[in-house]
Amino acid sequence: MRVVVLGKGAMLANLLRGVILSGIEVAGVFRYERLKKSPFEMLFYDFFKSSPELTLIKKYGFRDLTFKSANSEEFKKFLIKENIDLLIVGTWCEKIRKDILDVPVIGSVNVHPSLLPKYRGPNPYLQTIWHGESKSGVTFHLMTENFDEGPILAQSEVEIIDGDTGKELRDKTVFQARLMCAELIEKLKDGFVIPVPQDENNTSYYPNVIPEDMTLNFQKETSVEILRHIRAFHPWLPVYIQYNDVFFIVNPYSVEIVEQRADVVGKILDKDKKSLTISTIDGKAIKFGDLRLYKFPLLTQFVIDRINI
Repeated sequence: MRVVVLGKGAMLANLLRGVILSGIEVAGVFRYERLKKSPFEMLFYDFFKSSPELTLIKKYGFRDLTFKSANSEEFKKFLIKENIDLLIVGTWCEKIRKDILDVPVIGSVNVHPSLLPKYRGPNPYLQTIWHGESKSGVTFHLMTENFDEGPILAQSEVEIIDGDTGKELRDKTVFQARLMCAELIEKLKDGFVIPVPQDENNTSYYPNVIPEDMTLNFQKETSVEILRHIRAFHPWLPVYIQYNDVFFIVNPYSVEIVEQRADVVGKILDKDKKSLTISTIDGKAIKFGDLRLYKFPLLTQFVIDRINI
């Protein structure tokens, strides 16, 4: 069995490790960065920002594919010429054409970090935490022309615990994907996998967040919802507190609900070294520590000292 792996970042690195565990041949690795950068830019990118996936490519001598698109005729010809059995895709924003997906002998498999058909869309790590889920998961499914659709080949739950940010959830999820990848390949070798159609009556989809989502809304979100909001967005996007015409960047690891009450929602109740305590709509308050002033972090303490409470 020969496989080509497409992807980016932590998911790609862990899928590669899963394929290595299975013992099958990696005929090529196609990194998503190739779609966004010129060959010259990639040289500088790889030199200054060596990644786990690049380290694996070099260590095991995998072919680092240099196509400009997974939909290119060159990539299709490569799959045919190399007689590829399996295409595995993880973290890939390009919608791949059906004639490309149909080339591998066994099939083309996507890895989605949620319990499909729930939380289809570009960032399930963020959305599951933001929506207060207690569990997420990993789904391996056959690919179609539409994102996150296609029969399920394997699925496993991942627990979301209090305090998890998107980073912690991602780390747990990609490690689970590594183990599942190796196990699924073993089953595919033996022909023991029965695809299960997704239940279209149980779907949910969440698009990319918008800039307005990055600012906390004390008039609408409870203290628990604010904490989820902050943790969900890390490490992809900062979350801000707006005070008059300035914005403070929130540290997701330095926030806590405290038992201080105020008649006015969103009121600053206390301040300390680079921290603010603000009342919430549910009659509680949150202490935000280690704040940084947007664009001017060195002025953070100066601005906080001048806030009237």
